[in-house]
Parts: sequence; structure tokens; C-alpha cells
Amino acid sequence: MATGRPFQLVVFGASGFTGQFVVEEVARVAAEDEMRGSLRWAVAGRSKDKLEAVVERAAEKLGKAELKSEVGIILCDVSDPSSLASMAKQTAIILNCVGPYRFFGEPVVKACVENGTSCVDISGEPQFLEGMYLNYNDKAAEKGVYIVGSCGFDSIPADMGVLYTRNNLKGTLTAVESFLTVKSGPEGACIHDGTWKSVVYGLADQEKLKQVRRQIGHKPLPVIGAKLRRRGAVFYSNELKNYSIPFMGSDASVVKRTQRYLHTHLQETPVQYGAYATVGGIGSVIKLMFAGFLFLMLVKFDFGRKLLLKYPEFFSGGYFTKEGPTEKQMEGSSFEMTFFGEGYSSGQDPQQGKPNVKICTQVKGPEAGYVATPIAMVQAAVALLKDKSSLPKQGGVYSPGAAFSNTKLIERLNKHGIEFSVISKPEA
Repeated sequence: MATGRPFQLVVFGASGFTGQFVVEEVARVAAEDEMRGSLRWAVAGRSKDKLEAVVERAAEKLGKAELKSEVGIILCDVSDPSSLASMAKQTAIILNCVGPYRFFGEPVVKACVENGTSCVDISGEPQFLEGMYLNYNDKAAEKGVYIVGSCGFDSIPADMGVLYTRNNLKGTLTAVESFLTVKSGPEGACIHDGTWKSVVYGLADQEKLKQVRRQIGHKPLPVIGAKLRRRGAVFYSNELKNYSIPFMGSDASVVKRTQRYLHTHLQETPVQYGAYATVGGIGSVIKLMFAGFLFLMLVKFDFGRKLLLKYPEFFSGGYFTKEGPTEKQMEGSSFEMTFFGEGYSSGQDPQQGKPNVKICTQVKGPEAGYVATPIAMVQAAVALLKDKSSLPKQGGVYSPGAAFSNTKLIERLNKHGIEFSVISKPEA
């Protein structure tokens, strides 16, 4: 990875809504034992004043007055390729916080690949993630750089959670379902409308994702063990005593990419995966079905999309807002992702008979969007810096599980408040 550059990490889009929290997290990590006094980092974006204000706010919040003199400032505009190249040449890794990635992500990846710089982002947009694999995987491999997408709440808990489940089952894991439960405090919870925009454009553009997948041309992964059945659009989960729906984020597609990589390159048994989210009682289900029906009607038409983008709060029942969550809302929120895995005990042939071992694991953490996401993103960058010998031998465009399966990422996350644990291990 690039050495002899002034910086090891640059947070691009540092003055954006998510970027400001990533800056605070880098500042925290820079003061910890592993990095203390050695991490050279900078913030990047279009406005010097805004970047200085973000560093100042982080310095104040963390009581680190010295930040102002320690953090570099790079002026860079995503629409100016020469400024992106200049930023990339100054650092080993870019933490890219500028979304929606379908509009602004590719120029950053291109600048990184051309200038021998690794990059992590927090995209939950499969079309962008898989498009970057299609267009840049070979070039990134040539250059020896790691482009790792979806290193936020989408999709590190899910992707690393499946690997953690596999590593803790005595035998061969063949299928996993995860259930996400988001908890909020008395102040409620909400998400900044940047994420809403990504959802709207993503659902409007599903044909493009199919096209990208056709161009990549992967063969279907073999199904090992009993076939995992798909659940309905709304169902009652006996495991969690809650109504649940398929999870709309990128988790399923990211986990599949990881499983494909591990199967193809490391000859590991591919794990089937289903991603779900709990929604509460029957009242919540009725509200959700009504909102979902309206959303799916509107997202098909240009006029409908404009309405959805203009009034996120109205169409999401207050869940997405232009202001994003308050500090109080973030403090009161948390997430739990519970994994139910099944497989075959050691010595049992997964191609024969029914699964005979089960396991339940959990990943839990603080507020998902702006507390857990910066933690996950920064620890992914630290793993790139510190666990070099455990990364895949070749550079390339990777999912988190493919890049970090042999690193200390799970250990690092555990130390920073995103906790992985085994809940139960019934014997065969």
C-alpha cells in the first residue's frame, strides 16, 4: 500500500452529514494506543471554511484542542478529476463519504485506482458496488489497491456476522437468516434524507443492476445442504416473536459477493443467506404496508420520484428527515442483528441428509447510521493499514467479508462497541 505519502487516511466529504461523524471517529481512534502519535490524516471537501469548522467541532467535542494543528485540509471537488487525483496522491486510503454513490462514487474509485490509493466507502447501493467490481476489479488488482465498498452499517454487521457465525459452528455452516431489530429511545429515531435518496434511486433503477449482473456473468453459486426457503413479504417470526419483512438494504447482495469470493478463491463452502428486519406488532405492519404500497407506486414515475425526494418526512412517516437525527435520538438508539444458522456436524457430508446442527449469534451496537457506521468504516480502514499480511494477496474491488475475513476486524469492532457474540449452540 502506498507509502511515503503525507497522509495515511483522508476523510473525503468530511463536512457532509455522515462525514462529520467519521471525522470524530478518526480523531478518537488516532488517540488510542495502537495509533497514538502515528496516524497522519486529513479532511477533504469543497469548502475550506466548512472543513475547518468540522475539525474545530470535533476538537471541542472530544476535548482535543491540538486537532486543529494535527489534521491536514485538502480542497477537492468530486466534479473535478484533477483535484481527485491530487487528493489520491497524498494518501494511502480514502474514506469516501460522498453519496449517493451512484452519482458521485465512480470518479473517486477511478482516481484511487489510477493513483495507487485504497478506498473504503459506506455505500448501500448494489448497482454502484457491483458496477465498480465490473469496471475496476482488474485494474485495482494490477495496482495492488483495495477498493472495499459497503463498510458502514450496510453491510459490515451482516457480512462479518455471517463469517463469525460460520467460524463458531463446529462443522459446516450451510445457511443463515439474519433479523435486524432497531431500537429507539423516548426521542424516537430518524435517518438523514441522503439515505432516502439512495433508496429512491435504487428502486427506480433496478433494470440497471440486472444489466450489470448480466455483464459480470457469474454462474449461480452451488447450493450446499438443505435449500434455504424464502420467506413471504410479511411474516411472523417465531424466533423473535415479531412480524418481519425482507430487509431492503444491500446486505443480501454483499453477503452473496463475499460467499462467491470465498468459494471461488478459497474453496470454502458457500453459505445461503436471507436478510430480514423485524417491524413490531400488527399495527406497524398495516402502516408499513400502506406506506410501502404508496412508495412503490410513486417510485416508478419521474413525477412520483420528485415528490418522494421533496417530502421525505411525509412519505416515510417521519423516519427520514432533511435534518437527520438529533444527538439525543442517536444516544437513545441501537441495533441488534440476530443470526440463525444451520449446518452439518464435523464428519457429516453436507450433500447428504438434513442439517443436524444449529447456532444462534448476534451483532449488536449503537445507533446504526451515524454512530455504528463511522465505527465500522474507520475500523475497516485501520484493518487495511494494520492487518496488511492478512488481506487477500491481490488488490481488487472487494466486499468487506472478502477483504477482511482473515484480519482482526471483528476483534477491532468488538473493542469499539459493535459486539459479536454467540447466543446459543445446541448440539447435534
